[in-house]
Amino acid sequence: MTLQNVIDSIKEPDQEAADLARRRWDSVAKPLNSLGALERDLVRIAGVQGTPRISIGSKAIVVMCADNGIVEEGVTQTGQEVTAIVAEHMGDGTSCVCRMAAVAGAKVVPVDIGIAGETSSPGILRMKVACGTRNFLKEPAMSRRETVQALETGIAVAGEMSRRGFALLGSGEMGIGNTTTSSAVLSVLLEQPPSRVTGRGAGLDTTSYRRKISVIEEGIRLRRPDKGDGIDVLSKVGGLDLAGLAGLYLGCAYYGIPVVLDGLICAAAALAAVRICPAVGGYLLASHVSAEPAGAMALEALGLEPAINAGMCLGEGTGAAALFPLLDMAFAVYDGMSTFGEMQVEQYQPLK
Repeated sequence: MTLQNVIDSIKEPDQEAADLARRRWDSVAKPLNSLGALERDLVRIAGVQGTPRISIGSKAIVVMCADNGIVEEGVTQTGQEVTAIVAEHMGDGTSCVCRMAAVAGAKVVPVDIGIAGETSSPGILRMKVACGTRNFLKEPAMSRRETVQALETGIAVAGEMSRRGFALLGSGEMGIGNTTTSSAVLSVLLEQPPSRVTGRGAGLDTTSYRRKISVIEEGIRLRRPDKGDGIDVLSKVGGLDLAGLAGLYLGCAYYGIPVVLDGLICAAAALAAVRICPAVGGYLLASHVSAEPAGAMALEALGLEPAINAGMCLGEGTGAAALFPLLDMAFAVYDGMSTFGEMQVEQYQPLK
């Protein structure tokens, strides 16, 4: 399945199914819109699945894992080797997102799309495009061909999740240095200066933080990514994990699977995917608003409203894991609650 074939085949979600789901919510015996973003999320899922009889029982969180050459510039607190270490723990089911996903009844699927070293855990899906990206301060992070390959890899993962029967996906990432690549991508796509969209990531002191901003500024100046071309932006200042996530979102739209974003990095990848194919936006749900500076800006650009505002910025797909139980609870109301008519109670009317 080529990237262009997928782009050409993606359609907008089913508006009639979404409208029927909205009417179902309005008939449920409770105050109108009183579950807020959770109601809107289930309506969105109905549009994606093409029916108001939605299904969210089988869930997985896909975590794209890759290394970034930009770490050579001292923009991270930890070394590149941490990517492989955390990916191993994901494969073994012992990382943060795995602990949370177990409570949420979801499977975690880590994908090695570009880890610099090798991993041994049998739980890791090995689909390596390259052993990390290049340093975008010295040259483009990836060739366009590598970027397309990473996008198509993400699409293939979505296809595999569809074949396994997952009704709802979450997304996450693991890659030391990827708050730098994400900030660079968002700076270009949001047309904002790096100083406004760049945070301290996993924890930088002031000197390193200023260095991170200057590296992004200089990288964008040298590489000159085209803000109207999501593939070009990912290629020049992005990463394999970001491109893989963008491909996952394209694939979810193609296969009709609703997918939950995690935080800043997933939002950056999603914005790139929407620039590649605008219809993808209708298949996305936001779990939370990241504590990183560009978190709210990225979601606003995507037109998404997060259900959680808890100051989270861990990554790995933990936002999706946190949202899943809330969606399950909302579905229990949506699917099982009596209507006003069944309870012989006068229905609430919208306020004028």
